[in-house]
Amino acid sequence: MPDEYFPIVDKNGLVIGKETRKYCHSGSFLLHPVVHLHIFDSKGRLYLQKRAITKDIQPGKWDTSVGGHVDYGETINEALIREVREELSIVDFNAQKMFSYTFRSAIEYELVNSFYTIYEGFIEPDPTEICEGRFWTIEEIESKLSMSIFTPNFELEFAKIKANGFINVITNKND
Repeated sequence: MPDEYFPIVDKNGLVIGKETRKYCHSGSFLLHPVVHLHIFDSKGRLYLQKRAITKDIQPGKWDTSVGGHVDYGETINEALIREVREELSIVDFNAQKMFSYTFRSAIEYELVNSFYTIYEGFIEPDPTEICEGRFWTIEEIESKLSMSIFTPNFELEFAKIKANGFINVITNKND
C-alpha cells in the first residue's frame, strides 16, 4: 500500500508542506488538518461512534460522530464529505461550520475543523472503523464526562460546543 500523505499547515490552515501519515503520528507534532462532524437528530441527541478496538489512536473509546484526516490535495469540504461517506455511509447532509482549533495529543498535532448537522436518515457505521454507534442525550454525555469513556479530544470539543452556545442553537433551547 502506498504511503498516505497529509498536508502540513500553519495555524490558519494554509498548506506549507506535506508528510506521511506515519511521520505525522510519530511524535513529529507537524500540524495537519482534520475534519469532525457532530450529527444531531431533531430531538437534540448527538450521535457518537465507538472507535474500533483495532484503531491506532484511542481504540474502544466513544468519539465524535465522524472524524478523519484531510488528505494532501483535498479541501476541507471534500475531506468532510469523504469521511462521512466512508464512516457512516451518509451522502446527503447539510454541514454548518462551528469553529477550528488546534489539538495536541501524545503523538500528533491537529488543526480540527468542526462542523455540525441535523440528520434523520439511515446511518450504517463502517465496522472496520467503528464497533458501535448510537444517539446520546446531552445529559447522558454530561453524566459520563471525565470517566475515560470518551476520547480526550471529544471531551474538549464537546466543552467548546457548549461554551460557544451551539447546543442551545441546535436544540432550540435558550438556557
